Amino acid sequence: MDFYSEKVMQHMRKPKNVGEIKDADGVGKVGNPACGDVMFLYIKVKNDRIADIKFKTMGCGAAIATSSMITELAKGKTLEEALKLSRADVAGSLGGLPPVKMHCSNLAASALHAAIQDYLSKKGVALVAAKRVKKRR
Repeated sequence: MDFYSEKVMQHMRKPKNVGEIKDADGVGKVGNPACGDVMFLYIKVKNDRIADIKFKTMGCGAAIATSSMITELAKGKTLEEALKLSRADVAGSLGGLPPVKMHCSNLAASALHAAIQDYLSKKGVALVAAKRVKKRR
């Protein structure tokens, strides 16, 4: 399969952090109706850091690989650092994705951002446009 890098193939075959966190602090759900991929991303937060992260993805191999990679990239990061992770970070960490599959890396970053937003909204914290955490008074 010359279509995908070896790193993508590794994350397809043996994805990291698969599963669900039952008492998650934040949950992000995103989907792409055009391709049918759906991702759920679960986070546990301690001291403003992502202490644990898991995913459940229904979709193609690239969607699974990008879900796995975003969990690896985000784990241990502060919320602010995790919010800066982009689709380019995901694709780059996987050694690239074919242009037709770039939407998968966008879903992974969006799922992470949605999970963080869910967590922050439960805490009464706003997410400002520059993706910086700002506490409400």
